[in-house]
Amino acid sequence: IVLADDHTLVRAGVCKLIESMPAFQVVGQADNGRQVLELAEQLQPDLVLMDLSMPGLTGLEATTRLRKAWPRIRVLILSMHQSGEYVRQALRNGAVGYLLKDAAPQELEQALHTVLRGATYLSPAIANFSPATATPLQASPPTGQLTPRQTEVLRLVAQGLSSKDIARALDVSTKTVDTHRTSLMNQLDIHEVTGLV
Repeated sequence: IVLADDHTLVRAGVCKLIESMPAFQVVGQADNGRQVLELAEQLQPDLVLMDLSMPGLTGLEATTRLRKAWPRIRVLILSMHQSGEYVRQALRNGAVGYLLKDAAPQELEQALHTVLRGATYLSPAIANFSPATATPLQASPPTGQLTPRQTEVLRLVAQGLSSKDIARALDVSTKTVDTHRTSLMNQLDIHEVTGLV
């Protein structure tokens, strides 16, 4: 992982956190977008954990250039901005996840695992924004009317897990998970998995 944040203390804290997680290793640190691109070329990391607000080349601009030059490198945004507009722009520029800086350490670890597995991760506080419109989605009926099992399946879908992974996590068959997905879509009047997410 390459860390990109212009605040030295934030970078040091996040680095320390990641180094305490056995599955990950920080191979480089950058304090601006240009440095991110240089490190990406030299180190070819699996993932860049990118702040949006950096001097010179912003995190959004760096994300765009990084994804064009090295499409296999995944970008997870780490930001204090909760606005749907920022989320939408980050995803449009090629980021595969958006994590808020006030997240718990366990959420950081979950987000890293999720995006490195090939799925998209959005912090729960912003997950109710539609990347397409950057406006809060109206759930109809409200998710409070879902059964506990449906809510559990929905959360796992939103984390980017496949039906097979969800089946394994809940100790049920893949067919059961697919049935839950279908009933969720019908009940919430959603017609595609991205809508569920």
